[in-house]
Amino acid sequence: MAQRNTVEMGGGALEKAQADLERIRELKARISGMERTKLDTRALPTLPAFLSLLPGGALQAGSAYSVAGSMTLMMGLLAAASADGAWCGVVGVPEFGAEAAAHFGIELGRLVLVREPGRAWLPVTAALADALTIVVVRPGDRVSDTDAAKLAARLRQRGAVLISLLPEGAPAWPGSETTLSVTESRWVGIGRGHGYPRERLVTVRSEVRGGRPRVAQLRLPGDYSREARPAASVPALHWERVS
Repeated sequence: MAQRNTVEMGGGALEKAQADLERIRELKARISGMERTKLDTRALPTLPAFLSLLPGGALQAGSAYSVAGSMTLMMGLLAAASADGAWCGVVGVPEFGAEAAAHFGIELGRLVLVREPGRAWLPVTAALADALTIVVVRPGDRVSDTDAAKLAARLRQRGAVLISLLPEGAPAWPGSETTLSVTESRWVGIGRGHGYPRERLVTVRSEVRGGRPRVAQLRLPGDYSREARPAASVPALHWERVS
């Protein structure tokens, strides 16, 4: 079980944002010798289940992605890179559960949470992108094309990845390479009045910038544990592409 030493930074109001940013700078100094800021390759470790859904079959350093409403997909995107040693950050998602993240294979010792950044969510996100490999953000309001372009330049410079967690129906983050959404979900294992949820089947739609939509069905274990389903070809959570 991963150790519960997750780094958490508070700040639910604008006046506390400066303190948050200072702690981020301290964090950056702490991990500067532990992880390369610029990556030798653009492709980050990504679970095989996402192979057909992402351009190039993986998350690409220096790029932005969007996930429509699904905490499950967001955690799945973090899992392989985190297990491989990457530092990840989550901004503006107060319901993000550390226990669930650990079951997904996310290393809590390399996880930074800024649960409530308030109106300072964008500068906090930009500061984390300087220090971490993957940053997840739930935008506090609409991001302008200008601000998105500035952050995109920083992502390219630092070799970081941005994942925007969006409410259902919200527009994708400007410049997103891909937007992922769950279009159908059902549980397997429950009979008529008996049984336990054994696994979850989800249909995922991928809207690729400049390309045709892609669709795949993924199988997830019902209890989100690594031991739930033996599948040597699928690491961490044992996500499996069905079709």
